[in-house]
Amino acid sequence: MTARTVGTIDELFARERREDRPALVDGTGRGYDAHWLYTTAWKAGNFLRHSGVRRGVTVGVVGEGPLALLAFFGTTLLEGTTRFDPPPDMTDDERFRALVAPIDRLDSYELPPGAQRVGYGGKPEAPDVHHFDAGLWSENPSFPPLDVDPDTIALEDDRGRYGHADLLEAALAVVDDAALERGDRVAIRSPLSDARTIAGGVIAPLLADAVTVLPSDGDEPTPTEEVDAVVGGSDERDAETVDDAGDTPVVDLESIPLDPR
Repeated sequence: MTARTVGTIDELFARERREDRPALVDGTGRGYDAHWLYTTAWKAGNFLRHSGVRRGVTVGVVGEGPLALLAFFGTTLLEGTTRFDPPPDMTDDERFRALVAPIDRLDSYELPPGAQRVGYGGKPEAPDVHHFDAGLWSENPSFPPLDVDPDTIALEDDRGRYGHADLLEAALAVVDDAALERGDRVAIRSPLSDARTIAGGVIAPLLADAVTVLPSDGDEPTPTEEVDAVVGGSDERDAETVDDAGDTPVVDLESIPLDPR
């Protein structure tokens, strides 16, 4: 096990960690290296700063692909809180500041006054919608040093809210339990809207210099013989795959020690 010892999630994106090693595989099977992932996470933070993202505000993120993850990373670097798959009506949430979603889904959400809509997967037609894809290409690929409190809330879901330290502690437990090593491929089988998926399927691989394999865009998930660990797998589509995992470690969400604040 080769896990990093860090106090806050932003430390995982330190400049010296930019390498050519694999770090992420999307639903089409396309791979991204750590240099791209970390640099683009900084760009995402710089871009979202223009939408008012900062400590104490919440950003809703819709989607399960690399751009959704980058929105989470960028928000975290700005000390903000991410809510994956937010409820359709967020008008009563005073903390809500921005929504990052596919262009064709932005209008499905009601936002509080002043909240920004940030679209991806196409060029926005509405002038008040920020274009996430274009912003990532044009933003500064560097990020100022941070001094983040480990108790800063980085994520929330239907169960509650979670600080940097909470997520890192849970992720380290997954690294230990699944014996994750550098270069291991970790397949996600549960929604990003559950904070335990983020801890086990995203942050744990970052700690171990492993690879996050996002859910397949097709009808079938990535076969377990092509990965070194599976996180989640509770839905009916994936049940057979997890049952046939053989020697591949399967980390059930209930086993991930992540309790809400």
